[in-house]
Parts: sequence; C-alpha cells; structure tokens
Amino acid sequence: MFYTYIIESETTKKLYIGQTNDIDDRLHRHNSNQNLATKNRGPWRLLFFKQFNSRAEAVQLERKLKAWKNPAKVRQWIETKP
Repeated sequence: MFYTYIIESETTKKLYIGQTNDIDDRLHRHNSNQNLATKNRGPWRLLFFKQFNSRAEAVQLERKLKAWKNPAKVRQWIETKP
C-alpha cells in the first residue's frame, strides 16, 4: 500500500505534503530530523492520509495538493474529507 499524507509542524503550523509506503516510519523520520525539508521544524503531527494501491496514485494526489501552493486551501480540502 502507498499513502499520500499531510503533516503539520506544531511549532510553526506549516504543512508538509508527501507520499510513502510506510506512514509510521515516515512520520518518525520527520520527527527525528532525518528529512532535510522538515529538519528542526517539528515536532510534526499527522493531519491527513489517504491509502492507495499504487505509488502512481499517491504521487498524483501529492502533486495536486502541492500545486495549490495555498495552505488555507489544503486545510479546507482536509476538512471536507470524511
């Protein structure tokens, strides 16, 4: 399984959007400063994730969300998800 996920920095409130095949390990790596883009900006908490059967599907949603370039729009999108 593959996942598209959105995490939020508890200190800066910034969002990070990514995709992975192991969401628990990925969140751990974000929180232990093993990712250059999120290093020293945590702690991070999981706001949203969606499971897919293929990496291509997960990447497709990741690219769509990143293309918005508007955290408020991403947050609003999360709120409309069941």
